[in-house]
Amino acid sequence: MTRPAGTSVRVRLTISYAAVVVVTGVVLLGVVWLFLLRYVPAEQISLQSGSVPNRTDLVRAFVPRAVTALVVLLVAGLLGGWVLAGRVLAPLARLRTAARLVGTGSLAHRVRLPGRDDEFRQLADAFDTMLDRLEAHVEAQERFAANASHELRTPLAITRTVLEVARDDPDHDHAALLDRLLSVNTRAVDLTEALLLLSRAGRRPSARASVDLSLAAEEATEALLPLAEARRIALEVTGTTAHALGVPALLLQLVTNLVHNAIVHNAEPTAPGDRRSVRVTTATEVLHGEAAAILVVENTGPVLAPGLVATLTEPFQRGTARVHQDQAGAGLGLAIVDAVVRAHEGVLRLDPRAGGGLVVTVRLPAAGAPPSR
Repeated sequence: MTRPAGTSVRVRLTISYAAVVVVTGVVLLGVVWLFLLRYVPAEQISLQSGSVPNRTDLVRAFVPRAVTALVVLLVAGLLGGWVLAGRVLAPLARLRTAARLVGTGSLAHRVRLPGRDDEFRQLADAFDTMLDRLEAHVEAQERFAANASHELRTPLAITRTVLEVARDDPDHDHAALLDRLLSVNTRAVDLTEALLLLSRAGRRPSARASVDLSLAAEEATEALLPLAEARRIALEVTGTTAHALGVPALLLQLVTNLVHNAIVHNAEPTAPGDRRSVRVTTATEVLHGEAAAILVVENTGPVLAPGLVATLTEPFQRGTARVHQDQAGAGLGLAIVDAVVRAHEGVLRLDPRAGGGLVVTVRLPAAGAPPSR
C-alpha cells in the first residue's frame, strides 16, 4: 500500500517535547512577571537616595533576558527531545527490522529486546512468540507437503511400472496386473481422502452443536467390531454421557480414528488365550470452574518409550519410522485427531500405558461452555 510521505514520529515527539518545555517556561516567566508587577510602581518615584525603578525599567531589564531564556529552553527542548525520542523509539526500530526480515521470508530472526518489562518489551515478546509459532507452522507445512508428495509419488510410480509391464509383456497375467493396479489406486484414493480430511479438520469450525461422546464411542465401536473380532480384540465402552461442543462429523471421525488405531496397533497374540483389548471411556469433568468432555481410549500393546509417543501425531509417522506403502493405513490417523482437537480448542494427551500400549486422552469444551474467540 502506497502512502504519501509524512513527518516522522521522532520529529513529532521532538517538537512535542520542545513545545512542553517552552510553554512551561512561558508560564513560569508569566508568573514571575505578574508577581513583580504587584510591587513595582507604574510611575517614577524619586527618593532622597535616588529614584525607584518603575514598570518601564522592569520591562527593559526583564523582557530581553526572558526572551533569551525562552530561546535557550527551545534549543534545549529540541535537542533533548530528539535524544529522548530516539531512545524511546529505538525498540520500534528493532521491531521494524524484524518485520522487514519476516517480509523477505526469514523467520529465524528474533527481536529479543533487553531491559525491564514494559509496553515495548511486551510487544517484542509477543512478536517473538508469534514468529516462533509461525516458523513452527511453516516448517510443519513444508514437512507435510514433502511427505505427502513422497506418499503420492509412490503409487503413481508403481502404476507406471505396472502399465509398462503390461505394454512390454503381452503374455503377462493381466488379471494380476489389474488387481495390483486396483490395490495401488485404492490406496492412493484413501490417502488423498485422508489428506483432504486433515486439511479440513485443521480449520476452526464456525457452526457447532452438542455431541455426546459416549454415543459417538458406541457408534464407532459398533462399526469397527468386525475388525476387532477378526483380530481377536475385545472392545469395551464405559463411562457416562459427555456432551462436547463441536462438529458431529469431525468428532465422530476423531473417535473412529482413535478406536481404529487402538485396534490396528494392538499387541500381537503370542498364544490362543491372550487377552487383548481396547477400552473407551467417556466422562465430564470440571477443572478450574470450566466443564469439559473427556474421552479416553487405551489399548494393550508393546511398551512405548515417552520419546516415541511424542512423535505419534506427526503425519506419515509411526513412532520414529516412516509409513511405507506396504503398511496398512496412511499414517494420518492421529494427525487427523490432533487437528480436530486443536480446531475444537481442546487438548490431546498421549501417554504410554503401564504394561504396554497407549492411553489417549481427549479433553474438549463441554456443551454449554462458551467457546473461546
